[in-house]
Amino acid sequence: VTRGAGGSGRAGPGARGAAGAARPSRCARGNLRAGASLSSAPRHFVPNITFGHPVVESLRKRLGQEPFFDMHMMVAAPEQWVKPMAVAGANQYTFHLEATDNPGALIKDIRENGMKVGLAIKPGTTVEHLAPWANQIDMALVMTVEPGFGGQKFMEDMMSKVQWLRTQFPSLDIEVDGGVGPDTIHKCAEAGANMIVSGSAIMKSADPRSVINLLRNVCSEAAQKRSLDR
Repeated sequence: VTRGAGGSGRAGPGARGAAGAARPSRCARGNLRAGASLSSAPRHFVPNITFGHPVVESLRKRLGQEPFFDMHMMVAAPEQWVKPMAVAGANQYTFHLEATDNPGALIKDIRENGMKVGLAIKPGTTVEHLAPWANQIDMALVMTVEPGFGGQKFMEDMMSKVQWLRTQFPSLDIEVDGGVGPDTIHKCAEAGANMIVSGSAIMKSADPRSVINLLRNVCSEAAQKRSLDR
């Protein structure tokens, strides 16, 4: 799905588990070809642990250049992983605002390493803390669960952050991650999210591709409606 301008929707699987990731199943390979949010989460920032740049490199070699890999870096020192992720083949580097004292320098470093920039905030961080950086990034990520574990309940009250960002920055890509699936996608899309990460709802579905298509279509329809309403 084409990016950008707060317009076309993008939905993809969120991959957190390391087990088997270096040798993805045929089903996983098929879904990852459309793009994926790959979460790297050492225990320093969140209690769960997943995978790092060697797995990204392996996936890139197996899947080729087509998939868009958005690295959701749930790490305490995001500065140290920029170059390894760029070399491994990441397309976008999404770091947590809470994890750095110098977001501006990190944004600059990510761009100099040839990647797009995503900036994430946890549920307890106000959206106003992200606002000063919104014009320097490609995507804002509003977490709709506490980061680190899959299968959590969707936090509907986070939609006010999405609505505020969409109003203030109409052309910004806005992503939501956590508890998103067929039952919650309409709330996300109506609030203004145009990029969706869905882990459990896709990976546990008997027909993952149909779930991805549903999420994507709902976001695209909502974006078209916003465009007509302007």
